[in-house]
Amino acid sequence: MITSTNPATGAALASYPDMTTAEMRAALAAADKAFRAWQRTPMAERAVLVRRAGALLRDRAEHHARLMSAEMGKPIRGARAEVEKSAWACDHYAEHAAAFLADAVVETDASRSFLAYRPLGPVLAVMPWNFPYWQVLRVAAPGLMAGNVILLKHAANVPGCALAIEAVFREAGFPEGTFRTLLIDHTQLRAAIRHKAVRAVTLTGSTAAGRAVAKLAGERLKKTVLELGGSDPYLILADADLDVAVEACATSRLINSGQSCIGAKRFVVVDAVRAEFERRLVDRMRRAKVGDPLAEDTDVGPLARPDLRDTLHAQVEDSVAAGATILLGGTMPAGVGAFYPPTVLTDVSKGMPAYHEELFGPVASIIPVRNTKAAIKVANDSVYGLGAAVFTQDVEEGTRIATEELEAGSCFVNAFVKSDPRLPFGGIKESGYGRELGVQGIREFVNLKTVWVK
Repeated sequence: MITSTNPATGAALASYPDMTTAEMRAALAAADKAFRAWQRTPMAERAVLVRRAGALLRDRAEHHARLMSAEMGKPIRGARAEVEKSAWACDHYAEHAAAFLADAVVETDASRSFLAYRPLGPVLAVMPWNFPYWQVLRVAAPGLMAGNVILLKHAANVPGCALAIEAVFREAGFPEGTFRTLLIDHTQLRAAIRHKAVRAVTLTGSTAAGRAVAKLAGERLKKTVLELGGSDPYLILADADLDVAVEACATSRLINSGQSCIGAKRFVVVDAVRAEFERRLVDRMRRAKVGDPLAEDTDVGPLARPDLRDTLHAQVEDSVAAGATILLGGTMPAGVGAFYPPTVLTDVSKGMPAYHEELFGPVASIIPVRNTKAAIKVANDSVYGLGAAVFTQDVEEGTRIATEELEAGSCFVNAFVKSDPRLPFGGIKESGYGRELGVQGIREFVNLKTVWVK
């Protein structure tokens, strides 16, 4: 059985029977069969169903939001926003997929030559708990519109969310087997990746998980897209508008209680504004309310699991032992629930967990630097490359730094990094490869077929 637990209270929520290996194999075979028909379903008919799925999400937004809050502790306002964003992804791809995947004529010596985008087959999506709806819908909406079918292996602590998403697609009218949740363990997951029915794999998760999945898929020469960890640097330059910078930095650091791959993690601050930035950031982080994720005024809920809180606290303690200074928080709270206070560390430097590792929780790491050149060097001194931001009133220079200097898949100027269905999203280095979202995302899992006619 798979049991979900409320991280705010420690209470068990519900138990779900996990799949036997025989049931999993039957589901994979059903997906392969469903693909044979779904790939020939006209694009306009696919769009009707995908739009309907988005509408159903909106119709029961409160139900889905409360399920997220219960299973992984997401503050309710953020949970509602996640449902709406997931519905937006459905609308976006229903509207634009036909244009994104239209045949592209190329002039050659043929009487006619063109590129055709055709689906691959069942795509196995291995998804994390931190955005349990958005991560799935940003794969499923473009994947289904492209003519693929989706098999979901969700995180073990959000089985209710996984089954609720499947129910949305079923109610929307998708054919049996077109979207299926697999309640399986890691051993079964390895077998699923190897199974001949699975044509491609996409994973959002840790770098270690990405390596394992890439190895398994690579042995079978199956396409993968990996969106892995991140330790996003935010550069605060000497001429930054601190009102803008502090609000963006605090908001990004506290989104989803600090559990976001593209949340701000490392604040690389030029000495000229360091003292004022620290004062303002501490004040802003201190005002964030920690509490019941179902309360309307909660800003920071619990971390998703107690072990994640233990890991985060150890990273903080090890950084302090190595010379970091606590400006706010940093203490393990008493009582029930996996809560951790908003925390600000400064004097962070090389060799500390707060400098090198991803801190998955509401902890801000301030790294002082002398100037812009040093800030860029520190920002790039990371194994990760998911997102980055730069704050400066010289927009032209900020744009140059974002475009030419920062090593990341998404670079923002005077704003915090976020994903958007209209723009490709993904990382470099140990943050993974491939892209989700945008036109590039829907083209990841298709056969780019060259057709040449004499």
